[in-house]
Amino acid sequence: MLFSYDTLCATERYKLMSQSIVPRPVAWIVTENGGIVNAAPFSYFTGLSSQPPTVLVSIGHKRDGSPKDTLANLRETGRCTLCITPPALLEAMHLSSKELGKQESETERFGIPLTRLLPDFPPMVEGVPAAFFCRFYKEIELEGSKTVPVVLEIVSQYLEESAVTDKENLELAVEAVARVGKGYARLGDFITPPEIA
Repeated sequence: MLFSYDTLCATERYKLMSQSIVPRPVAWIVTENGGIVNAAPFSYFTGLSSQPPTVLVSIGHKRDGSPKDTLANLRETGRCTLCITPPALLEAMHLSSKELGKQESETERFGIPLTRLLPDFPPMVEGVPAAFFCRFYKEIELEGSKTVPVVLEIVSQYLEESAVTDKENLELAVEAVARVGKGYARLGDFITPPEIA
């Protein structure tokens, strides 16, 4: 089967892309504004560059067309903490995808525990294997898009001790949840590549 994207609607394109580009790690982004902590998952997420150290997250809008709280908070505060979701926190992460009012915190509503490591950044979710403390870098305008690609610059990174397999060579084994179509997958079964002659 061959699909010509210029003949498909946005929903059809999304279905094809989201179920073919797999797996996509989930960025569980924590922002804070006016004392209210927001936590929301995003699966259109990837590393962008190591110089400058950046990641790219595509953030949509609420049903009423207004920016999601994550995007609104990033624009206003310029800070976020991006957590990598472990399988043990899948349910909490999934619950936090519910659309709540701006004045309501997902972490309070769903009992998601937090810990603050850096005073100038939002807290991170307790129990995650890795978290990136990021500054808002820039938005990318995609004409006609309902999502806003946001570039975040990594300032600091937290790693759970058990995720570091070799401190000297900075080798990691991070078990994480990824989006696959309408469901999720567990990342952590590592395959060693064959030797290249």
